[in-house]
Amino acid sequence: MTAYPAPAFEAKICPPERLAEAVARLPRPLVFTNGCFDILHRGHATYLAQARALGAALVVALNSDASVKRLGKGDDRPVNALEDRLAVMASLGCVDLVTWFDEDTPLARILDCRPDVLVKGGDWPVARIVGAPEVLGWGGRVHSIPFIHEKSTTALLEKIRRL
Repeated sequence: MTAYPAPAFEAKICPPERLAEAVARLPRPLVFTNGCFDILHRGHATYLAQARALGAALVVALNSDASVKRLGKGDDRPVNALEDRLAVMASLGCVDLVTWFDEDTPLARILDCRPDVLVKGGDWPVARIVGAPEVLGWGGRVHSIPFIHEKSTTALLEKIRRL
C-alpha cells in the first residue's frame, strides 16, 4: 500500500496559539471572517469568495464543536466535527488560513489577527458584528455582505430529513 503525504492545503490550518505569527506572513490587507461552516454550500462558497476579494488574504475562524452546540442550532449540530470542517475550509482556494475558537465569540482571534477588513454575512448588521468597534478603532473596515444565494445549512438539513 502506498503512503501519501497529507494534502498541502492542511498546512493552512493554524492553531489559535500560533495565529499571530502565521498572520504576520500573510499579505495585507487582511480579511477576517468566522462561522460554523458545518456543511459547505453554494452560499458559503460565494460569500467566502466575496470576502476574499476585499483584500489580499482571508483568514477564517471556525466555531469549535462546543461553541456550535452553545449556539442552539440543534442537538445534532455540528454534523461535521471541527477537524473535518477545518480541512474542508482549508481546501478552498480563496482561504489563506483557518483557525478556530472555543469561546462564544471570535473576538480573541480578531485581536490576534488585527484584520484590515472584518466581514460577516448579510444577516449581520455592521453594528452587531463582534469585533467591529475594535477593527474600526485601528482604522479597518467592516462589511456585511448581502446574500446572493439564499442557502443555509439548517435548511439543507431539513430538506435531507424530508427526503
